[in-house]
Order: sequence, then C-alpha cells, then structure tokens
Amino acid sequence: MITKFDSSYVGTVDMEELGYLGKPINDRWYSNEELAGALHKAVAYARTMDGLGYDTFWMAEHHFQPEGTECIPNLLMMATHLAGLTRNLRLGCGFNIVPMWHPLRLAEDYAMADILTGGRVVFGVGRGYHTREVETFGSPLTDQAANRELFEEGVDIVFKAFNEERFSHHGKHYTLPPAVPYRGYTLKELTLVPRPMRLPVECWQPIQSGSARAFDFMAKHGISGVIGGGSAEGGAVDRHMVEFRAAYARRGVELALGERLSLGYQFFIAESREAAMRAAAQYYEENMKMFGELRLVRAITEEQIAAMRDPRLVPGIRLPRIEDAVKAGGFLAGTPDDIIAELKAVEKRYPGLERVSCSMALGTPLSVALEQLERFAKEVMPAFGSPAARAAAD
Repeated sequence: MITKFDSSYVGTVDMEELGYLGKPINDRWYSNEELAGALHKAVAYARTMDGLGYDTFWMAEHHFQPEGTECIPNLLMMATHLAGLTRNLRLGCGFNIVPMWHPLRLAEDYAMADILTGGRVVFGVGRGYHTREVETFGSPLTDQAANRELFEEGVDIVFKAFNEERFSHHGKHYTLPPAVPYRGYTLKELTLVPRPMRLPVECWQPIQSGSARAFDFMAKHGISGVIGGGSAEGGAVDRHMVEFRAAYARRGVELALGERLSLGYQFFIAESREAAMRAAAQYYEENMKMFGELRLVRAITEEQIAAMRDPRLVPGIRLPRIEDAVKAGGFLAGTPDDIIAELKAVEKRYPGLERVSCSMALGTPLSVALEQLERFAKEVMPAFGSPAARAAAD
C-alpha cells in the first residue's frame, strides 16, 4: 500500500528556450550567480514540501555543469542546511557517487549529518553516469567493470565503518588502516568517530540495468532500490521488482512484491490529460535532451541523440514525446483523479510498494514546480493512506 510520497530536485536553474526546438544543452552557459541560485531553489522546494505530507525530498550530487542542469555538489552539506530550515521533511541523498569519494570520508560525513539532524538525512549511493564528473575526480567510468568494482569495494568499507566498532579492510583499492607506527604501536584497526546514531543505516540505490550482481550486492547490505521511469506493465519495472525480491530471498529475506522499493514518476496536473501534456511537453523534452544522451533512457538511437543536440534535425526525426511517456506509465498527466487512478492501479499490482517519488521534469521553472507540488499534496496524496497528507489537505 502506498503511504509515502517523495519528490526530487536535481539542482537546475530556470531555463529559457525549452524543448527539442529550443537551445541545445551544450549551448547553455549560466553565470555563477545563476548557478548558485539553484541552491536557493532547493530551499524553496524543501520549505514548500515540509508540512504538506511529503516524506522525503531527494537531491542529486553533481559537478562541473555550467549548463545549469545539475548544480548541487554536496548533498550532505545541503541536507544538513535544509534540516535547520524545515521541521518534518526527510532529506534524501539521491545519490552520493561512491567512486568520487574516499569511502571513509563519505561514512564520516554521513554520520555527522545523521547525528546533527536527528536522523532526517537519508543515505544513498550510486556509481555515477557523467564521465566529466567521475573521470575528473580520478575514478573510472568509461571502464564500467572497473567502476563497479571500485563502487562495490567503497560501499563495503562504508558499511563496515558504520556497523563495526573496530574495523579493518584489505582490498584491491584500499588497505585500511595502513600498517604504520602510531603512538608506540602498529596501526591495525580503525574506529569511525562518530558512527551514525541510527543503525542499521537506511540506504537507497538507483536501479538501472538491474543485473543479478547488482541486486545481490544490494541485498547483501540491505539496500533499498529506486526504479525510475514509472510502471509500464510487463516491461523492465516488472522484471526489476521480481528480481530484486529474488535477490533478497537468496539471502533468506522474504519481501512482498515492491517492498523496499520506490517508483519514480514525473507528473503534471491540469484540467485534463490533454491540457497537462500540452503544458508539460516542453519540460519533458528538455528532460529528454539532458538524460537521453546519457543512456538513462532506454532505446534512444544515435539519430535521435544527434537531433537532440541540433534543433535543425528535429523535424526529420521521430523523437520521444510526452504522449509516449504518459501511455507507457512513466509520466503522470491529467486531473488529480486521473493520477489517483493510475497510482491505485500500481498499488494493486505491487502490494508491497509503500513509496513513490513524484517529481517535475528537469526544465520546469521554480514557480510552476512549487504550484504543482502543492496541488499534488492537497489533491492526490489524501486519497492514499498518509495521515500527514490528509492533515495537510485539511
């Protein structure tokens, strides 16, 4: 049963000339003041969501993006700041890119955030998808096997530091601690100081390819999964639901279908489905221009990528349209009743699913996003089993 509603913001400036026929992503360039303003937009999101019944506000860690698309470089700093400006909202790290961190620095920083915010910061880990970011920090991404190897060893260390009062690690990439003399003895163990107050640490990870290896690794550490792209029946989402559950079963943990998972959607509310699609089309297309080329959207061809880079090619290419996303179930568009009906069908299909994340497409201006978040909280969420949402609507 769906009882928890989240939303996300990746740190985007308000953009101009949106859509496939608008300005290409690589032609965008914003001033430092505009890029810094994305951080203040996160404050506006959090303050709006706080008290409306939303459970978690997810943000994304990214670097070196003068195009203004993803501008929050440190989630733990941002979340700790937002905790002081809100009362109830949880602040989600979606996600800390482990190959770009020393794992002990990441473990320490999360532990501080956990303690100082009273447990309102939610941990999240990911492998990364921007070569400009990961490779610049000296870690592999073009070599996917090496990236996964480094990610897995880093996460192993993080959880060892969280859960063991004294620990050591001897792996391919890290030897912790180094065998060096220290105050009259040879260093053999470390203690994270301080460790998180809330154990086991709640941790989330995005699900992309959904390999057996990835699911087994998540089950090993008790990691929950975020599935993007909605709930197209019979497609990848169903497969991810089944195989995630099977991985936990292999470790002796029986889950209901959808348990420990979150489904991610984009949405837009209007007086009809057609009106919602017309209003949101330019935002959806801007979102596709950003993420399609990064292979986060399945079945994008090289011709389509070329057209997303060059508006002159758009008229001659069949590009993904918002109508396609709505039909597939990944974009919720229409009246509140339309969206409630779609989510109720998802709830029935996946009886263990408790959490969904409903967010705005990347190009949506702040004023539109905040209005939509308030409408969703007051007109959609009360139809589900969230006491906080019903109280906010009243």
